[in-house]
Formats: sequence, structure tokens, C-alpha cells
Amino acid sequence: MFEEDQIKQILDTLGSLNSRTRIYFGCDSIRKWKGKNWHATYATIVAIHKNANSGCALFYYTSSEIDYDNNASKPRMRLMNEAYKVCEAYLQLQPFISKYKSEIHLDINTEPKFGSSCVAKEASGYVYGLTGQKPKLKPDSFAASCGAHGIAHGRCDNIFGNISQK
Repeated sequence: MFEEDQIKQILDTLGSLNSRTRIYFGCDSIRKWKGKNWHATYATIVAIHKNANSGCALFYYTSSEIDYDNNASKPRMRLMNEAYKVCEAYLQLQPFISKYKSEIHLDINTEPKFGSSCVAKEASGYVYGLTGQKPKLKPDSFAASCGAHGIAHGRCDNIFGNISQK
């Protein structure tokens, strides 16, 4: 979940923008072996496309949890956790963003040859049922596939700083 100061920063950013602004929510994770267990590091982002033509503001948080998936090639639990976290971020900000168009992006591929396809319908249904928004899946899910992916893999720590929750 976003902390109070992050929410204030998001609201301050939105305060100076017009209704053409778009808000994108995404989450991605990476699986790593730590000690005796697999752990997943989740990066949840809110990307604000300012006035639909004035650049982007990116807000995020990371968290690390034990990954209970037994089959790494079909990461059902980890991908559902991504869906839970992106919905949590959306619902946390929903009261403040009603005048803007928003999208929820999931880093899930619908093609059966990819392991993430095992959870595409389940995760999409969860997001739609909880938020009323149909989520964007790959290849249209840039907030998750590019934005959150870079943060989960540690590519942006030196640029944005890192706000972690344990």
C-alpha cells in the first residue's frame, strides 16, 4: 500500500493537471531464492501521464514475500498476488481519481505457450469484479510489463529511490 506521504505527492501532482491526464496501475514481481525459501519481490506502480502529452510521473512501492508456487513455469500464486496488489493500489486511490481515465495493467500473457497464461482469466476476473475495470494484459500492459518490471528488477533504484515495505 502507498504510504500517506506518497498519496499526498500523488494528489499534489494530480492537482495541477487537466482531465486529459491518464493514470495507469501496474504490478510485477521477480522470484529469488533466499535462505531456505523462494521469495518474490513485488513492485506496484502508479504512472500518471500528465495532460496526455506532458510526460509521466511515476510512484511506486515494493514488498517482499515468500513465494509458495511449487511450479516456477506456472506461477499462479505469484501472479494472483500481483493482481491483488494492483487492485489494492487502485482502490486506495480511487476516491481521488474519478475525474481521470485510468487503466489497470497485468503482466500476464494470454498465449498458452507462456506460463503466465495459466492465470489470465482468473486474474482478469478478480480485477474486473473488484474494481469494475477490465484489465489490460500483454502486449497492452506497459505499466506492468515495462514500468513495474524495471522497478522489480532493481533497474530504477538509483533514479527514483526505493521505498520498501517488509
